[in-house]
Amino acid sequence: MNLLGLPILSLLLWLPALGSLVILLQPRGRPALYRWTAMGVAIATLLIAGTVIGLFYTGPYGPTAGLVIGPPLQFVDSVAWLPAVGASYLIGVDGINLWLVGLTAFLAPFAIAATWQRQTRSPRLLLALLLLAETAFLGVFLAQDMLLFYVFYELALLPMVFLVGMWGSHGRASAALKLFLYTFGGSLLMLFAMIGLHILHRNAVAAIEPGFAGTFALNQIVADIRAGIFTLDPMVARLLFGAFFIAFAIKLALWPFHTWLPDAYSVAPTPVAIVLAGLMAKFGVYGLIRFNLTLFPEVASWAAPAIAVLAVIGIIYGALIAFTQRDMQRMIAYASISHMNFIALGVMTLNTMGINGALLQMVGHGVIMAALLLIVAVIEERRDSRELGSFGGLWSVTPVYAGLTLLTLLALAGLPGLSGFVGEFTMLQGIFTSPLLGWPFALGAVIGIILAAVYALRLFHLGFMGEVRNTANLDLPDLKRRELLALGALAAVMIALGLFPNLLLSGTTGSVQGLVDALTPAVQAAAQLNGWR
Repeated sequence: MNLLGLPILSLLLWLPALGSLVILLQPRGRPALYRWTAMGVAIATLLIAGTVIGLFYTGPYGPTAGLVIGPPLQFVDSVAWLPAVGASYLIGVDGINLWLVGLTAFLAPFAIAATWQRQTRSPRLLLALLLLAETAFLGVFLAQDMLLFYVFYELALLPMVFLVGMWGSHGRASAALKLFLYTFGGSLLMLFAMIGLHILHRNAVAAIEPGFAGTFALNQIVADIRAGIFTLDPMVARLLFGAFFIAFAIKLALWPFHTWLPDAYSVAPTPVAIVLAGLMAKFGVYGLIRFNLTLFPEVASWAAPAIAVLAVIGIIYGALIAFTQRDMQRMIAYASISHMNFIALGVMTLNTMGINGALLQMVGHGVIMAALLLIVAVIEERRDSRELGSFGGLWSVTPVYAGLTLLTLLALAGLPGLSGFVGEFTMLQGIFTSPLLGWPFALGAVIGIILAAVYALRLFHLGFMGEVRNTANLDLPDLKRRELLALGALAAVMIALGLFPNLLLSGTTGSVQGLVDALTPAVQAAAQLNGWR
């Protein structure tokens, strides 16, 4: 499918990078020009993403398109890249990555809008790096070639390290270094696994088709596995699974691989924190689904209970530490750890309900995190503080701001009718019905939900209820038009996702069902072997 004479997905992918280059070529000392250029590019990218989503739902395959095996990926763009080793520029969308692409395009304008909050140094470079990060993030979700996926996965890390290290608050250097070392180390393991898988697949197919150069195309490798052309020794499969898993566990902040995240989130400026919390954490969950579950169904079934135990620990640990925080942005960091571990638990159900709920919750989580970070930015700009002890009684001073904050915190806590509820409820159904998990894991998830309500309401009680504890707060202005527009838009999306979740689920179910059908024999075998129901 072409748009403006170009393949629509390639246009979507590379437009932010082109915008980044345009900003760098603009005259010095024009911050307003840089911001409006970046915003224009981000909105244009969002419109193209919206077009892709609309065409996906109304296209020849409809929302059931995009199974790894079955109805094909849509809007595929493929160009030979390194034919000697079978690597190609191969991008496409299906039900698994469609809404993550949409989330990336949706949150980018809010990250750019957050640069208006306060004066920042080198705004041209900041905005150029944000747009470059958007292209890298889109590439991670769109890439269907393993080597291409790795390139975008690493490319996404570079602007984030610079953004945290250059524009972060106190402690930014150590936080950026930790972010780089943790995620880059995991990425190297993933690269080794990809190369090993490529060589093993090439050798297996070459025995049947002499002269076969190999491929990094994920769909072809998966097709050969399911056709019995390519099989892996169980121990080799576990080693490859483990290498992929560590890389993705670090990125999603699965306990105990989470320790880089609180520092990076708490020192990052708001535009960067929105990208980190709203988007980058999703790489790990997406990778688990796209690689670990798809390539290694037997190992995934064997490892699911152990990974689920780590996820339950992460859910409760993140929630408990969030409750103790006085810095609002650091509280958001630990809340994100808790919720991302919940999402990982949903994936490990290995059933349709759990994985669908995880995909839905990833979108809802991204929107909620963006809103929370903008809420913190509003009060930090006015009072130059994020400490809960500095506030109190803000409901009577800034009622509109307080109302939108309450709505966002209730969505975080999973109130029915808002975006946090449906994903959590769907994942809980999947956990209960999973033959590998069941009620003990569901109980851990429920404890996490209860704790989320506790720390969310604690934040609102300390910051917004009661008497105004600091007379400096009496003169705080309520939301400006720009702030109201941003937070209002995010609130509308939270409500829409809560009331009409089928808008997303109807697009994901076909692809997820195709994946689960391939997983089911391995899940049943693992359940019987362990004597579970």
